[in-house]
Amino acid sequence: MNYKKLKKKAKKLRQDTFLAFIEKGEAHLGGSFSMIETLIALYEIILKKNDKFILSKSHSSFPLCLLLKEKGLNPKITTHLEIDTKNGIYCTTGSLGHGLPIATGMAFARKIKNIKGKIYVMLSDGECQEGTTWESLLIASKHKLDNLILLIDYNKIQALSKLKDALPLHDLTKKFKSFNCNCINIKNGHSFKSIISSLKKKNIKNKPTVIIINTIKGKGIKEFENDPVWHARKLAGHEKEIGKKRLGL
Repeated sequence: MNYKKLKKKAKKLRQDTFLAFIEKGEAHLGGSFSMIETLIALYEIILKKNDKFILSKSHSSFPLCLLLKEKGLNPKITTHLEIDTKNGIYCTTGSLGHGLPIATGMAFARKIKNIKGKIYVMLSDGECQEGTTWESLLIASKHKLDNLILLIDYNKIQALSKLKDALPLHDLTKKFKSFNCNCINIKNGHSFKSIISSLKKKNIKNKPTVIIINTIKGKGIKEFENDPVWHARKLAGHEKEIGKKRLGL
């Protein structure tokens, strides 16, 4: 495994995402930067021909769209994705809590029709406060959807506050296991070795899999890391220069 090459791709995707934020005049920088290693691991190593990926936390969609463009597709770069299957966007998402119900339905349909391939869906940790998340897991567990893989971007910050101050999730692993899910916890969500080895683990038969990926919000720009203000803040003049310097632009 060429981890050095993957790290270069991560650096380039952060640079491209940051420049796109400046060009478009909007930014969900924190959550976009926290998931970049996972996106690259999926699209460079993990996803197979019949697999599909859904980004439920689509306010952080800039890096996904840029990565798809690099793959020769042409999705619209926006913070609220609209379905465009020809360009790798398999459902409309924006409001949190919608991606998993759709992914669950897709995985269930594949089970019924005996269609190969896995459905991967990335959720924010804030989405784990949504009722639709747990309703979907009840369905996924009942119908033994072992072709469904949840990826939780666990950066522990939502909107304008720390997760623990807004609505604590407590022991997420215990919660998911109580819904009869196979649960994997990645301590360093920016380590390609940890991410890829976890994604390659064989699924447990008849159980949906949940991978909790501990990440740093705003990863890559030290001054912005773990600060709730960077959930959705637009970049000001001096902040653009700070970001460019940290990202080597």
